[in-house]
Amino acid sequence: MIRALLLFCNWYYQLGSADSAPPDRKVHVLLLSSWRSGSSFMGQVFSQHPSVFYLMEPAWHVWSQIRKSGSRTLRMAVRDLMRSLYQCDFSVMDAYMSDKRKASSSFFLWYQSRALCSPPLCGFTPFGQISNTDQCQKECNGRPFEMVEKACKIYSHVVFKETRFFELESLHPLLKDPNLDLRIIHLIRDPRAVYRSREQSALDLKMDNAIVLEHKNVTAAEENYEVMQEICRSHIRINQSATQNPPPFLRGRYKLVRYEDVTRNPLQEVQDIYEFVGLEMTDEMAAWINNMTRPKGKVKVQNAFQINSRDAVQVSQAWRTTLPHNKVKRVQEVCKEAMSLLHYKTVDSEKEQKRLDIDLYRPGKPKGFAWAPAKPPDKGSK
Repeated sequence: MIRALLLFCNWYYQLGSADSAPPDRKVHVLLLSSWRSGSSFMGQVFSQHPSVFYLMEPAWHVWSQIRKSGSRTLRMAVRDLMRSLYQCDFSVMDAYMSDKRKASSSFFLWYQSRALCSPPLCGFTPFGQISNTDQCQKECNGRPFEMVEKACKIYSHVVFKETRFFELESLHPLLKDPNLDLRIIHLIRDPRAVYRSREQSALDLKMDNAIVLEHKNVTAAEENYEVMQEICRSHIRINQSATQNPPPFLRGRYKLVRYEDVTRNPLQEVQDIYEFVGLEMTDEMAAWINNMTRPKGKVKVQNAFQINSRDAVQVSQAWRTTLPHNKVKRVQEVCKEAMSLLHYKTVDSEKEQKRLDIDLYRPGKPKGFAWAPAKPPDKGSK
């Protein structure tokens, strides 16, 4: 109770001085992943934390406005957008939002951000409480856009989830920027599970697929496999850049996380992630994580980006009983090198695929980072 009161007082003080200097040392976090890899859930692991200002895929605005370009062309525009947003400068959004739509709710899936559902933007979610995204969408729509910047400034951690980086080199200027303290959480998932989820969300991913494939002509039957190949190649590039003779400015800035490890031991894995970025696990967050990954009963999922309580282990294994083996075999072919690097065991037959007693996630994690994470921010910052 006393801790909660101190946190509230700290938040209130910072709110009153939102136009003054931000906390001594903000931490900036990039949750770097690919579509349908568990990143929406992991995003909420950050978003619901009381010390975090979170946005879900702000680069969606770049891709949706300049959709005739390819991912290689757009990566610098995305990088520059992120640099401004990390520093709580939202004027950069002028290029990607029309004046008629410019409000706090103009951001892509804005209601996934607890910070946009809380004071000073909206009083619906009191400080320190878990946000209900459905209710937030109803209660906090259309709030003044200029308040987003004030909200961003009162948090110690600014976290963005992104699926639109396919290499680390374009992020080097952000990692070297003395005004930023950027940490990268590289979230990966079994490509076979990703493929299955992508099939279920095919219409939602059409625009992104075209940009990833640089708008080349691909048959409908081959499109998903080609995108999977690009995604798997990007995971290899990113991991190797961060772990094989990395530049000094990447020291303590990169952490590889497998979604399957999170589903098996969610509290410990999230605790490790929090420690890496300098966040503390709260009782409220521990209870929320347990509820989201070990629920009682079944919940129907309404859309591709909805986050509900689901048995995380069952979700991670669902592809084994629902995805035809011929598709599994093809995904294994196009992602062979990535699966080996990231410690995902292949299956050689439909029988082996459906034997859930066979563990496909090898003991021992993929190669991560040998250096210790940077020190957490001063206790004085929220």
